[in-house]
Amino acid sequence: MTPPIPRRRRQAIPTRNRSPTVPERNVPRPGSPEKQLARFIAKFTPQIASEVHAVLAKMRKHLPGAVELVYDNYNALAIGFGPTERTSDFIFSIAVFPRWVSLFFAHGVGLPDPENLLRGKGNQVRHIVLKSPETLDEPAIRDLLASALERAKQQPDRTERNRIVIKSVSLKQRPRRP
Repeated sequence: MTPPIPRRRRQAIPTRNRSPTVPERNVPRPGSPEKQLARFIAKFTPQIASEVHAVLAKMRKHLPGAVELVYDNYNALAIGFGPTERTSDFIFSIAVFPRWVSLFFAHGVGLPDPENLLRGKGNQVRHIVLKSPETLDEPAIRDLLASALERAKQQPDRTERNRIVIKSVSLKQRPRRP
């Protein structure tokens, strides 16, 4: 009787990371997360871009040590703020649309909102459309931010520096300018 012939394993054929159908201009360029975020923001009008920079500065001041999770999605640029790189841990996020910037509260249901500022009908998230970056300085908004931070399961480590993590970049996106 003859011994069985061993089967040969298929070898993986190296492929390019990009499909030939993906236009070169949509392929994310390498660089530091800070530079990538700056490129994402630069896609918007100068007015919206300046508002985003001001809102980010205020949020970073309010949340020292937060991890900023960046999603350059199909509909909007979203930046979540939380204590870890886990999406489920984020406390706040901002979403940048062609005409406005919104502030989202990840666990906004049940937040004390005597002025009825929060919008949304989902099971967890509520949001506010920011009229300007100075909206974050209004007492009612500051109270909402403080309440949401108190209710968070975990706080950002205030001794650490804020860190940006690019979580995803959609190759196909709606126009970032109206």
